[in-house]
Amino acid sequence: MHINNILKDMEKDNIQAYLLTQFTNIQYISNYKPTSFAFCVIKEEPIIYASKMDMEIANMNSSIEVKEFDKFETMVSELKEEGIKNMAIEPSLVYSTYEKFRDDFNIESKKYIDNERMIKSPQEIKNIEKATEIAQTAFKELDVSNRNETEDVLAFDLVRLMIENGASSESFDTILVSGASTSLPHAVPQAKKLETPILIDWGSKYNGYCSDNTRTIVYTEKEHEIFDIVKESHDNAIKAIKPGLKCCEIDKVARDIIKEYGFEDKFIHSTGHSLGLDIHENPGFSIKDDTVIEKGMVITVEPGIYLEGDFGVRLEDTIAVENKGRILGNLPLM
Repeated sequence: MHINNILKDMEKDNIQAYLLTQFTNIQYISNYKPTSFAFCVIKEEPIIYASKMDMEIANMNSSIEVKEFDKFETMVSELKEEGIKNMAIEPSLVYSTYEKFRDDFNIESKKYIDNERMIKSPQEIKNIEKATEIAQTAFKELDVSNRNETEDVLAFDLVRLMIENGASSESFDTILVSGASTSLPHAVPQAKKLETPILIDWGSKYNGYCSDNTRTIVYTEKEHEIFDIVKESHDNAIKAIKPGLKCCEIDKVARDIIKEYGFEDKFIHSTGHSLGLDIHENPGFSIKDDTVIEKGMVITVEPGIYLEGDFGVRLEDTIAVENKGRILGNLPLM
């Protein structure tokens, strides 16, 4: 189904072949995720050129034809023999690979695969829900507010608990930080005892699909004040989600609330991002994204306020778009 949809888009643009190398794009199309390198060419008869070390796993899992990669010249020659002149590439293709094809084909960068991956199938959403359930169960078992170990040990422990509960891995580097480090959106856990507040941004992978949550545990009056503003932003943005609106409109809902309290310049990232096989996919709830929201999209909502050198608060849930937004999982905001 995915290939047929992409072929229809290609036909409209008079594109004869579409080259994919990103591992999760190839996995999405074929159910085979490379471990070394691979070149997937979507055309009337799609094919994957896989490395020799991947041939066994590729033949076991791929839903489309797999051929062992020999050299670029062979691959280019075979495509030219089929009469292919116009080729599209995924936007993430590395320049050194582009150089191998640019002299033999008219090449355009196209987002066919990104657009196809925006809408999740019911099974994909089930996988994301299961990943969310695993991650949230692990978080409850960690019981971080009653622990005395250092940030890095607790972060390691959270990953262990996710795997013990059925995850294949964490979906990104777990953030478990405290004190002034919480004002850094992508802070790294340190070998230091917990301070206040405590911010945890974590997720698991299940059947290849990612989850993503953030919780901030606050203690002082000032921390509670900022928490309540972020919670209002988070809750109202989720309530506003529905098909037909633009992604940037949801970002505005979240941002306007924080602006009302005078912290507009302390909300320093977008309101959310899609996820799936990758932790960051398209579209996103950002001021620049005018994508129309559709049923089947799965997008996070994660407003935050960051007081430099003092502390930060972020709250994040993953939302499945149905007739309205549905929060995945059942973890309280604390």
